[in-house]
Amino acid sequence: MKDTSKQNLKHIVNLLSSFLAAAVAFLFIASALRYDSYAFINEHKIALIWTVFAVIVAMYIAYVLFYVFEKKAAHRLILLCFICGDILGAIFYAVCATGFILKITSIDALRDYIDDFGVWMPVLYIAFSFLQVVVLPVPGSVSVAAGVALFGPLECSIYSFIGIVLGSVLAFAIGRVVGYRAVSWIVGEETLKKWLKKVKGKDNLILSLMFLLPLFPDDVLCFVAGLSSMGWTFFIVMILITRLISIVSTAYSFNFIPFNTWWGILIWILIILIVVAAFIAIMKYADKINLFIKSKFKKMKRRK
Repeated sequence: MKDTSKQNLKHIVNLLSSFLAAAVAFLFIASALRYDSYAFINEHKIALIWTVFAVIVAMYIAYVLFYVFEKKAAHRLILLCFICGDILGAIFYAVCATGFILKITSIDALRDYIDDFGVWMPVLYIAFSFLQVVVLPVPGSVSVAAGVALFGPLECSIYSFIGIVLGSVLAFAIGRVVGYRAVSWIVGEETLKKWLKKVKGKDNLILSLMFLLPLFPDDVLCFVAGLSSMGWTFFIVMILITRLISIVSTAYSFNFIPFNTWWGILIWILIILIVVAAFIAIMKYADKINLFIKSKFKKMKRRK
């Protein structure tokens, strides 16, 4: 009876915690929409508030269903979305309440504001890049694209590199030091088992290739690397090299390949096709690639 009571109490606490997280996210966003903002937001405030309400209610219902049917990865992902909604909702509220949103009418105006803001804006961007790896479900390419618009490709590369590398090391440390339970709670047990199975026996090579491609979930892979046989030294060297290549190439490609010309769009389509093909090849032929590399290394050692 005591075990049953404890289990029921645990379920109630989890459901109430998720409800509270959802409610806080809605309150922040709804409160932010009360302030003067862009014309579109001002004209459609009521509709936007009801839309946000409907989305959050639908997500909470989905959370409850996934929780009842014990779909851990799904309901934990929704809970993580609520937590991220709290963080982003608080930021959005602060941006609207302070009137900052009205000062940003273009990229040039944003850059002027950043110059006036001083050193704190790069610090905030580094913090965002750090959280993007550990907590926020935001793809690295999206944060880099925003950084290029704000700071330009060079500064964006530096700030993104600092934040993302620090976040990657922390994620690896959580996997290595805290262990399986913490990682399974953060990323979901089903997701974790899937990726551990994919990289088993080929941790160093396959993970290194995965970090170079934007389609792979870098944040999850950092946690997975911490649970793999990969050592600290290899991970740090690997993450420094792969993050530098991926961040710099992404930042400068956004800057030099335009989206408003036919040839720019064509290049982006080709890049996406190449990345997708590489992604499929790594997933499908991971074992063969691993054996091929190992055989080459063995031949090199024999020659020596």
